[in-house]
Amino acid sequence: PERTGIHLISLFCSKLPNLYSVCNQLKRFTSSWAVISMGIGRSIAVLTSGGDAQGMNAAVRATVRVGLYTGAKVYFVHEGYQGLVDGGENIRPATWESVSMMLQLGGTVIGSARCQDFRVREGRMKAACNLVKLGITNLCVIGGDGSLTGANQFRTEWSGLLADLVRAGKITQEEAKKSSHLNIVGMVGSIDNDFCGTDMTIGTDSALHRIIEVVDAITTTAQSHQRTFILEVMGRHCGYLALVTALACGADWVFIPEMPPDDGWEEHLCRRLADQRARGSRLNVIIVAEGAMSRAGKPISSEDIKKLVTDRLGFDTRTTILGHVQRGGTPSAFDRILGSRMGVEAVMALLEATPDTPACVVSLSGNQAVRLPLMECVQVTKDVTAAMAEGKYDEAIKLRGKSFENNWNTYKLLAHINPPDVKSNINMAILNIGAPCAGMNAAVRAAVRMGLIQGHTMLAVHDGFDGLAHGQPINWTAVSGWTGKGGSMLGTKRTLPAEILEEISQNIAKFNIHALVIIGGFEAYVGGLQLVQAREKYEEMCIPMVVIPATVSNNVPGSDFSIGADTALNTITSTCDRIKQSAAGTKRRVFIVETMGGYCGYLATMAGLAAGADAAYIYEDKFNIKDLEVNVQHLLQKMKTTVKRGLILRNENCNANYTTDFIFNLYSEEGKGVFDCRKNVLGHMQQGGTPTPFDRNFGTKMGTKSVLWLTDKLKECYRHGRIFANTQDSACVLGMKKRSLTFQPLAELNGETDFEHRIPKTQWWLKIRPIMKILAKYNIKLDTSEHADMEHVIKKRTPLTK
Repeated sequence: PERTGIHLISLFCSKLPNLYSVCNQLKRFTSSWAVISMGIGRSIAVLTSGGDAQGMNAAVRATVRVGLYTGAKVYFVHEGYQGLVDGGENIRPATWESVSMMLQLGGTVIGSARCQDFRVREGRMKAACNLVKLGITNLCVIGGDGSLTGANQFRTEWSGLLADLVRAGKITQEEAKKSSHLNIVGMVGSIDNDFCGTDMTIGTDSALHRIIEVVDAITTTAQSHQRTFILEVMGRHCGYLALVTALACGADWVFIPEMPPDDGWEEHLCRRLADQRARGSRLNVIIVAEGAMSRAGKPISSEDIKKLVTDRLGFDTRTTILGHVQRGGTPSAFDRILGSRMGVEAVMALLEATPDTPACVVSLSGNQAVRLPLMECVQVTKDVTAAMAEGKYDEAIKLRGKSFENNWNTYKLLAHINPPDVKSNINMAILNIGAPCAGMNAAVRAAVRMGLIQGHTMLAVHDGFDGLAHGQPINWTAVSGWTGKGGSMLGTKRTLPAEILEEISQNIAKFNIHALVIIGGFEAYVGGLQLVQAREKYEEMCIPMVVIPATVSNNVPGSDFSIGADTALNTITSTCDRIKQSAAGTKRRVFIVETMGGYCGYLATMAGLAAGADAAYIYEDKFNIKDLEVNVQHLLQKMKTTVKRGLILRNENCNANYTTDFIFNLYSEEGKGVFDCRKNVLGHMQQGGTPTPFDRNFGTKMGTKSVLWLTDKLKECYRHGRIFANTQDSACVLGMKKRSLTFQPLAELNGETDFEHRIPKTQWWLKIRPIMKILAKYNIKLDTSEHADMEHVIKKRTPLTK
């Protein structure tokens, strides 16, 4: 615009001495303008196909709003490919308001349907004609591998379909020229998580939430009657849901199609169940994937297993087939954020695509959004089925991806190996530090059992560093059922070791402790650092130690995620859903909600994205009174639309002066006559509750990996008949960094930490904040420098000799 150009020229003249600064401002402006304008003259259609999955609506919402943000026209295609073939009212323009209040809804608002017409060329010709008439050359498909394969075939045939339509007189040569190329981008929406190339598909986490809710409910009644429960979960030919459920509830056995049980499994299963009862367990849980089968290819059903257990052991046994309840309900915070991030990336991929760009699918790897060639992923998915059919089960596990393989290996270690008769003479202590959070107990249980499997004596330290003097052995049965319990069964305190180093060193010597597993938040990190620094004075501190981040604040350096943060995030999100419902019913109401997190704005930001907040104030993203004024004006304009409600999140320590009360009073005053305000301080409810499947699974893997690492480190540090560890790499934080679990020395993280504000100096999630603002209709810059480039799927083939 002309006025903007004049403004930039005046800015340039006024700041001529600081040319570098002005050039940077010009660069930022042009980058922002390029993104805002890159969709002008383009049209995007979004459809959902195949089975529904929670979180699809979040993906649709993000696709629509980011498409509109770039200047493109966006269309809904109702009823999936059937709507594409039928056209007419099934393809309608989408508006900003038309995707409001979609985030918390399960299923897909725009509908999905199985379509036989699209399977034949005639049906695809009709679909192509409908798109050409509307000028749509960008198609975003949310569905499973079948839906995405159909989309790729549609794209491959596009030029031929247009030629046929021109010959038939259905479209003109000019229309065909304008729509000469069709861009396709896929997002995988499937509760089965059966698509290779992504760690998680949209809907999987929500399905796990439904399953775990049922498992927790069943567990209480099973314990009351000493019963065996057999639960059959969905997944078609993929065992992901069953496998993660088994990890998350500490199941005695799991049947998955990728790894059928060995011949003679019936005796092994019965022996295992009997051993568990002999150890004092009052219940047994067996998880069965719906596609489970034996090595001979014979299906294994929940009824088959029930008959086996009843006939051979005489146990009171019940079966539960969960069915479509797994598809239902509101999506989890994870699926909302995943769908939103994928929707943004899908739009950028569509608008950046060229005629030579292969159709891609947006995937998740660790915490990174990646673009992968669609048909490579489809081929690897088919390779899994082929590997299973050929009996190459190890290869099938590998082809499912690193996440699946890690889950399987962790399950095998914790469930199928008994403690050895010969002890290792190693004493390993476990303690919880800082505030309690959901998932801590899962990490403790996994660490204890992994240690016992290694032959170690595991010492339970109660009440943090204060209780280090009271270490006592903890056995296998003592941690039964801990995976699903919130809080900290060991007890936890915030006391740091600096003031009691003398006592701690004496007790380490007294109990002959050879290694430490420290599970907790920022205090655990600082406490571990203090123990490392004390090695110069106290030789007893020269033992390997590992810190496992566990805090709702997600503020521990060395890890992108902390155990407990996902549970807290879901608590905030579900509360915000209720608040938005109240605001929608009342009309013209704005809620100010205060979240935990200390100085870390992770919870406020991610909950803002998951709940569709209008703003989230955090310490890391500085704001002033002008920013508050912009937000108020934004809400005043919003109240003129059909969406007459507002949600503002505030991190508890985001600003010493702009308190929750201040912001509430400011909004109340400025909104007089237009909207009224309410405020909520969520408080310690964010630290409570039963852990989510993510936190249970994450805690289990972290606990297992930490003990295995300590065991290896102890072998390295064993010299002259004693353990002596004084190198930096003998005391580490175990954390999730981008795509893998890694060990980082505590000393190295020192320089990456803002100790005053108890946060890492660099935090990955800050790059997601612009997405939240764009989806709330703020006209801000979207940084495209972090957008994913096209990657390739790496296939690991197992040699035939194996």
